[in-house]
Amino acid sequence: MKKTTAGLILLTLFFDYLGAEKSVAQANMFNKEKFTDHNGAVLNYRFLSPDYNTMRKYPLVIFLHGSGERGDNNEAQLTWGITNMATDRMRSMFPAFIVAPQCPLDESWANIDVDRKTNELKLLDNPTPVMEQVIELVYEIMKKHPVDPDRIYITGLSMGGFGTFDALMRWPDLFAAAVPVCGGGDPSKAKSIAHIPMWVFHGAEDTGVDTQLSFKMVQALMEAGVHPGYTQYPEVGHFSWLQAYTDPLMYEWLFRQRK
Repeated sequence: MKKTTAGLILLTLFFDYLGAEKSVAQANMFNKEKFTDHNGAVLNYRFLSPDYNTMRKYPLVIFLHGSGERGDNNEAQLTWGITNMATDRMRSMFPAFIVAPQCPLDESWANIDVDRKTNELKLLDNPTPVMEQVIELVYEIMKKHPVDPDRIYITGLSMGGFGTFDALMRWPDLFAAAVPVCGGGDPSKAKSIAHIPMWVFHGAEDTGVDTQLSFKMVQALMEAGVHPGYTQYPEVGHFSWLQAYTDPLMYEWLFRQRK
């Protein structure tokens, strides 16, 4: 009985650390916003500000959702992962600006080609229109808010994991760190992003996105001379973001990264 009680106490403390507040309340902390780019196209996004002191600068976290959260309701992109950063504990420990854009139904974050025979990914020449909008939005946020340009982080899950690698390869000087979750990228471009600290996550039994796509990127980065973090969860399928975005060590690592 004593062991059981002790275990329950530890489990309770663990979830308290992660901030087990209601996800709806966390989502409501993100303001609904719209961004109009230089072409007049509109991008829906949600935005969370820290309780900031205008004398200081704060990190900016860019979160790219998965394919199932595409649309135009400006809500679905908060379904998974990013609301974990809106708990009282997380906001007090790691104050940051967080932007979560929503990809339209007929678009994708990454512009990549897949060789169906080898399952190799190739980065195509131009970014997708929505990815261009995201980067334009990032620079607009930097103009309007006290963002630390040396602490801009990007993360995403599934389609957003591919988008994370895509953004890194197209704008390698913008980001201080990245956390791609169950995604993949073009290994031939690894050398160009080797200077960016990365922690890659994937489920060992992912049937939605081949685990090898993450593993090949990690291998290519190591061949480029760096040592990215790589966590492959055993007995986990496609939903590896459930573990990744509730890992306190990941957040501690992420927020200490600087250019």
